[in-house]
Amino acid sequence: MESYAALLRGIMPTNPNMRNEKLRAVFDGLGFERVASALTSGNIVFRTADDPADLEDRIQEALSAELGIPGGTIIRGHATLRALLDRDPFAGLTHERGSYLTVTFFKHEIREADLGSFDDDPLTRVIGFDHDARAFLTVIDNSTGSTPDFMARLEKTYGKDITTRTWLTVQRVVKKMEA
Repeated sequence: MESYAALLRGIMPTNPNMRNEKLRAVFDGLGFERVASALTSGNIVFRTADDPADLEDRIQEALSAELGIPGGTIIRGHATLRALLDRDPFAGLTHERGSYLTVTFFKHEIREADLGSFDDDPLTRVIGFDHDARAFLTVIDNSTGSTPDFMARLEKTYGKDITTRTWLTVQRVVKKMEA
């Protein structure tokens, strides 16, 4: 039995069909064990012995059919996320109000992320790409009052099969997986 996190794209807790209790019910209905949510932004942890290769599609089909959620589902196993935390790619940096440490997870394998894709954006600092976690790591400067169009640029560069979480959220998801 392995522990997984489903990182759901496009979840808005104000939508009644996207509330944690309904999301968890879909996962329970799929027969997963120890289903729990981390925060209210589409992070569901669960345990299963099912083949991980089929999980993303099965979960997305169920979310679409039962709740009308068309967004993407990205799965990461506990070992992958724990190893990412242990590598500490943001060593010495602090997630705070004016500086967001972000992790963008890719659904599919990519050979290399374009680490220069934000060179012209003074509000975005690229830390790197973690191949094992398939994650693009960045620091977003929110201290200026103007918000960078970070998500739109990510989608333009990499498409919609991605989802972004703050570093604090990733830490909370892993903690929930270990509970």
